[in-house]
Amino acid sequence: MSSDTLAHVPTAPEIPEPADVPRVVPQRRYGQWAAAVLVLALLALAVDSVLRNKAFQWAVVADCFTSDSVLRGLWLTLWLTAVVMVLGFALGTLLAACRLSANPALRAVSWGYVWLFRSIPILVQLLLWFNIGALYPRVFGVRTVDLLTPVAVAIVGLTLHEAAFAAEVVRAGILSVDRGQIEAAQALGLSRSRRWWRIVLPQAMRSIVPPAGNMLVGTLKGTSIVSVIAVNDLLFSTQLIYHRTYQVIPLLMVATLWYAVVTSLLGLGQTYVEKYYARGTETAR
Repeated sequence: MSSDTLAHVPTAPEIPEPADVPRVVPQRRYGQWAAAVLVLALLALAVDSVLRNKAFQWAVVADCFTSDSVLRGLWLTLWLTAVVMVLGFALGTLLAACRLSANPALRAVSWGYVWLFRSIPILVQLLLWFNIGALYPRVFGVRTVDLLTPVAVAIVGLTLHEAAFAAEVVRAGILSVDRGQIEAAQALGLSRSRRWWRIVLPQAMRSIVPPAGNMLVGTLKGTSIVSVIAVNDLLFSTQLIYHRTYQVIPLLMVATLWYAVVTSLLGLGQTYVEKYYARGTETAR
């Protein structure tokens, strides 16, 4: 194309901007800025008071934070949490299946179990199991006192308690799956097991994982209650130390910091699992 041709190519006319267009001014949020400054100032004062308060004895906290007895108690707490969650969700899944069954007897028994163990406080349950020998001195020819050690009592009591809540979590997750998905899988000729593993379970996990993560954190913190039956968990380990040294506050801070660290790690893991099962949905963004 020659230069003469380019010179005759018409150009778009310039549109003059109207002189009366109002200028857009962003809204000034003085209240939000003032509230933010106030909250940050109060937070700074609170942190400064904690760090500068000599009663916390941070040197003692640092010395006891990784002591052998505290780490052994932490390990028992983590082990107990893992065992209770696995057994609790296994039993809870069975109860949820019974609750969704067409058999009225299974539905009634499952509903009664959930009602009973959700009604009794966990501390009362642990004390009842701890004193079960008064009701049944022998089980299968073995003394109940020898059969149910404090750790075994903690596992049984916490598992039965968690299973009642896990059953409702699993049941709600299964009911959240659209019935049309199951009918479509039936129309494709998928077997019952494949429908559950390929269709129902992946979609149900989106609703199960968030409350299950909260249950995991709650179980971790709830294991501290087993200290009342002399199970040597994290809290009981710190109690043994401060009963000997009378340094109550710093030892309680040791337990508090360990619980905060572990729950933070569990929260990160929960976030990853939620994103994994939310793939392909808007919540995954």
